[in-house]
Amino acid sequence: MKEEKVYLTLQNGQVFEGKRFGARGDVVGELVFTTGMTGYIETLTDPSYYGQIVIQTFPLIGNYGMIPADAESRKPFLSAYVVREYCEEPSNFRCEGKLDDYLKAQGIVGVYGVDTRQLTRIVRETGVMNAVISTRPVNDINEIKKYAIRNAVESVTCAEPAVYGDGNKRTVALWDFGAKENIVRELVKRGCKVVRVPASYTAEQILALKPDGLMLTNGPGDPAENVGIIENIKKLAGRLPVFGICLGHQLFALAMGGKTKKMKYGHRGTNQPVKNLETGRVYISSQNHGYEVINESVQSVGKISFVNANDNTCEGVDYGDMNAFTVQFHPEACSGPLDASYLFDRFIANMDKGGKRNA
Repeated sequence: MKEEKVYLTLQNGQVFEGKRFGARGDVVGELVFTTGMTGYIETLTDPSYYGQIVIQTFPLIGNYGMIPADAESRKPFLSAYVVREYCEEPSNFRCEGKLDDYLKAQGIVGVYGVDTRQLTRIVRETGVMNAVISTRPVNDINEIKKYAIRNAVESVTCAEPAVYGDGNKRTVALWDFGAKENIVRELVKRGCKVVRVPASYTAEQILALKPDGLMLTNGPGDPAENVGIIENIKKLAGRLPVFGICLGHQLFALAMGGKTKKMKYGHRGTNQPVKNLETGRVYISSQNHGYEVINESVQSVGKISFVNANDNTCEGVDYGDMNAFTVQFHPEACSGPLDASYLFDRFIANMDKGGKRNA
């Protein structure tokens, strides 16, 4: 394969030279890094990366090829993918293709041969910033600075409702803000019928489904941008059991009068420790978010259940009187630790009990 030089230019003016793989073209995005040592297929297909250029800190990517069954969404939504080295000849009994071919088919620009360790250090020290990948060096840094992720949830949500599973005991309305498929799988595995609905659904439309519970899913972008969704959550709070994950956690907090803020470089990876404040037990979790719920902003309406053991940021809130609880991390993690998968069982128990009191 003929090597083509490309340039990764950061909004602070620093330039990295790399080589192109995947799709051709120039692209701009928000530069972030993820520390997962496995699960690059899930990373590529996680809708929460919408509008972002993702740096993979693990040095060799693509060694087990592409496995469609492991995808977390219908297509990748990230803007570009940056790796130290990608594997041209994968080896795995489930492999159905190469990473390079997949990125080409999906129109995703890839860059390899970059010092991802140095690049990650810059993001850690400076914070998340915009960047552009281009065939020629960029002269106007101001154009890079202007980029902003907009209408993220609307861009990744499903177009039409869909039903999964044949469970006849419990029906879960899954409000799709950019849902990872394994959330659906975990609910179906527990005997639920899952009705997936677009982010544009109203509270009235959701209640018309007569669900036993409501799942608020993960998704991309600034949570505060979703004004309409937040207003509809206010109408639903207390009327049925709620479980929120990641963006769903943030949106429910905003609906309850809480506040969110953008983090310096976020939490992205499969090794984030979260502490259960009731038991003192620490779980290892998978996470992918760049915003956090401000602890103090929700203490009057809920009880903080988990905090991040590294930086003490809010990782979970219980809203006991509303039969609702939310977490910032991914209990459905795949690939990743399944330490907190019991939270799905808690949601099932809350639905079985019904009423307005949390389990």
